[in-house]
Amino acid sequence: MKIWVDADACPVVIKQILFKAVRRTDTAMTLVANRSVWTPDSPLIDTLLVAAGADVADRAIVERVTAGDLVISEDIPLAAQVIEKGAVVLSPHGELLTADNVGARLSVRNFMDELRSGGVQTGGPAAFSKKDRAAFANGLDALLSRKAGDKR
Repeated sequence: MKIWVDADACPVVIKQILFKAVRRTDTAMTLVANRSVWTPDSPLIDTLLVAAGADVADRAIVERVTAGDLVISEDIPLAAQVIEKGAVVLSPHGELLTADNVGARLSVRNFMDELRSGGVQTGGPAAFSKKDRAAFANGLDALLSRKAGDKR
């Protein structure tokens, strides 16, 4: 398993949790962004700098992800694409997206996008909370523990 991070929109606190987890579990991770992203000095952690533009980082992740990889992203269309390739997605809020639930989430996302395009104000996402951070850490730990179990 390799971890791919949609790093442009990923909260710093989530990146910090990931940095600790990859060192603890000896898991490779790539942060994909269209601007420079700080990372600790580690052979397990690298960055992929992509050009600015809509969905450029997403396309880079989709091109490189393989079955069994983990993608960290809040982007539902990206999630749908990488799940088709056999990856699993964990949002920074701790929501696990799989083939079983991503279709429904994509439908809701598209419906809300249509409402916004029609001028309806739908509000933004909820503020990132300590509860979200804990949910992410727990979800990540469960996925990485499963990976460790697969190696045995």
